[in-house]
Amino acid sequence: MSMITVSNQAFNDALTHLAARLDDMQPVLQGIGEDQVDRIKQRFATATAPDGAKWKPNSQATLVNYIASRGGFSKKTGKVSAKGRTLAISKRPLQGASGDLARQIFYVASASELVVGSSMIYAAMQHYGGTKAQFPHLWGDIPARPFLPVTPAGELYPQDVEFIVTSLRDYLVGD
Repeated sequence: MSMITVSNQAFNDALTHLAARLDDMQPVLQGIGEDQVDRIKQRFATATAPDGAKWKPNSQATLVNYIASRGGFSKKTGKVSAKGRTLAISKRPLQGASGDLARQIFYVASASELVVGSSMIYAAMQHYGGTKAQFPHLWGDIPARPFLPVTPAGELYPQDVEFIVTSLRDYLVGD
């Protein structure tokens, strides 16, 4: 068998560049993480899921608890006051008084891994939903209000996949 060896500096340089990029993916993973956090926070602002569907509105029980916790009932009559009506109108789904759920979205990027999530213990419940039968401490069923870029089947939404693949491609071939 005959063998011909061809040496091409441009080809070798391109492979060396690609190998160096693959050894440290942290820069591109940080960019993807920042983008995902921004997208998630925007979902809280617009009350929409990653697929564009509007989140289900707050239940009556949620509104009553929200109004009561902020003094929105008349002490004389026990009925909802003007302040309570204003509170009810302004109450958006997943927007508590502290705003912690939206504020505690984070990402951690390393050379080979990206984690995007929330530090709030109830984040998964809000994302996927749950019932009072499953979680007796709730005051009612909680509908799913997806905000993370993950479908119920555990897959990324197509627009997120497109952005991630494009970012990775650009990073690997970029200068």
